[in-house]
Amino acid sequence: MVIKSFAKLNLYLRVKNKRSDNFHNLETLFERISLQDRIVIANRRDNLIKLSCNNVSCPTDSANICWKAARLLQDKFCVKTGLNIKIIKRIPVGAGLGGGSSNAAALLLGLNKLWRLNLNQAKLVKLAAELGSDVAFFVYDTSFAVGRGRGEKIRILSNLKKIKLWHILVVPKIHVSTPLIYKKFDAFSGLTKPRSNVKILTSALAKNASTFEPGLLFNSLEAVTLKLYPEVKRIKERLSASGLKNILMSGSGSAVFAVCYSFAQAQALSKRFKREEKSWRVFVVRTA
Repeated sequence: MVIKSFAKLNLYLRVKNKRSDNFHNLETLFERISLQDRIVIANRRDNLIKLSCNNVSCPTDSANICWKAARLLQDKFCVKTGLNIKIIKRIPVGAGLGGGSSNAAALLLGLNKLWRLNLNQAKLVKLAAELGSDVAFFVYDTSFAVGRGRGEKIRILSNLKKIKLWHILVVPKIHVSTPLIYKKFDAFSGLTKPRSNVKILTSALAKNASTFEPGLLFNSLEAVTLKLYPEVKRIKERLSASGLKNILMSGSGSAVFAVCYSFAQAQALSKRFKREEKSWRVFVVRTA
């Protein structure tokens, strides 16, 4: 079985407060995008879980979230079948694009069919929340959703069902430490305040799509990451200098995206950046 595993962007990410479990309460607007990994799964005759990946930075043992997802289903539902998992990565790792979370959700959905578990969506979402904060979003077949709690409490935005945005997405070849970003954010939590909220942004997207008013996109973590990683700041400045207005870092970074008016604009900028900035990975992506 071959499963598609999409990336996400955070169009809005407000970190509210630290919880007693050391996670943070947040409010975020997820957008599923066309950039995707592929996961190939096949049953084994034994009960082992074997994993391979074309990206050397991905663990291929029990540290991999896909391995954990398979083992979770084996344990909870007494599955005696083993599994071969092959991950074909295209989503940059550790860039704030949710690649690992998406892979885990795709695996839950795929194994629900392959192993004939007949789990409904509510049960799959509950399992997803055990694996990670963003995993639940990818269980839902939706382009846009609001995430609350750790990000696992999902509300689908059906009013944005027909909205399709084009983006240029730029990822520098640096690793941003999410724990470090949150630690620094906790120390300087008064650093940035949002000018808008999810409701205002959602309404603007529904009305104007790619031409909505600048300044509505927001990420609480962005100021911290830009301070610690100058290359991320440089990407934002280059995108802004190119005439783009709606630019934001996704998650805790390092990926930065901008809303484009059209595929043609995104493609033209992508070609230019690929020519001028050899150390950046540049993608043209669309709402999926």
